[in-house]
Amino acid sequence: MKHYPLSTLPCRPISPLRSMLLVAAVFGVMALPGVAVAQQQEQSSAAAPPPVATNAPTTTTEKPKAPPAEYATEKDIFYYEGDAAAKADAYQKEKCRLDLYHPTNRPGFATVIWLHGGGLTGGKRGIPGTMKEKEIAMVAVGYRLSPHAAMPAFFEDAAAATAWTLRNIHKYGGDPRKVFLAGHSAGGYLAAMVAMDPQWLKAHGLTAMDLAGVMPVSAQVTTHFLVKKLNGDTGPEFRPVVDAWAPLHWARKDLPPICLITGDRRVEYKSRVEENEFFAISLKNLGHPTVEFYEMGGLTHTSIVEGSTILMRQFVRNITNPPAPPAPVATAPTPPATAAP
Repeated sequence: MKHYPLSTLPCRPISPLRSMLLVAAVFGVMALPGVAVAQQQEQSSAAAPPPVATNAPTTTTEKPKAPPAEYATEKDIFYYEGDAAAKADAYQKEKCRLDLYHPTNRPGFATVIWLHGGGLTGGKRGIPGTMKEKEIAMVAVGYRLSPHAAMPAFFEDAAAATAWTLRNIHKYGGDPRKVFLAGHSAGGYLAAMVAMDPQWLKAHGLTAMDLAGVMPVSAQVTTHFLVKKLNGDTGPEFRPVVDAWAPLHWARKDLPPICLITGDRRVEYKSRVEENEFFAISLKNLGHPTVEFYEMGGLTHTSIVEGSTILMRQFVRNITNPPAPPAPVATAPTPPATAAP
């Protein structure tokens, strides 16, 4: 796995074998020193070290443990509101729905909006299994697809679902300041476009900075191949276009934290890893302060969905509850200079 940490470029290489073992850690098969740190941090409680014996009597008061997290699912929520809802046709009413999976006894939880893949022509809403029971809410979004709906319907839907979440998650106990926008493949492309092209959230009175972060997984960050076709481009699929329909076109420093995750370039969708790597470097060179890039060795365009979840959870945790800075190292005082005899 290759990784661009929060503020350091270039990447630090990690072997594909270690990356695959990280995926094993996702499913609870094993834990690796230094790799499974994210998994270890997710444990709701850890064994305390044994107390040091002393002669003096002590009284200790144990902090009561929080009860196990409980979850509920709200299904088939139509996320358009007001006049837009009144004007919706039958297809829009069918597709523009979301499922909200959330903790019921963890107030102030973070939320990840998840847009499914499928090339903008297929797929259906769902939640990666390894994102469940992690004290994070998941919003699985359905959206209109081509050719049943004309462009830019899928952009409008992704933005509307994002706006609904930002404005309603507090009703379920979530913190609207901790909402992340994510997706896989075409869904990752939509997530990046909605976050980066100001027009989509502006239509709802919002900006990208209302999001806590963006996490495109194996997303096309040049203009999506279907969007190129719909715009009349008859060139080869893998000839890159960077126009106003490309996340790369909107790269700048005033964006929320961004985490880019891909599979292994040897088995991933063609050009997907390289363009995300270039995207990360471009954002960093433009002054974006918080961008990460991961290439997960051994993972394909499909297996990256579940494989990426430990990195997404780690990113959410680091943004919403950043680790404390290291304590300063104590140094011995410098002895005063003595005069020569």
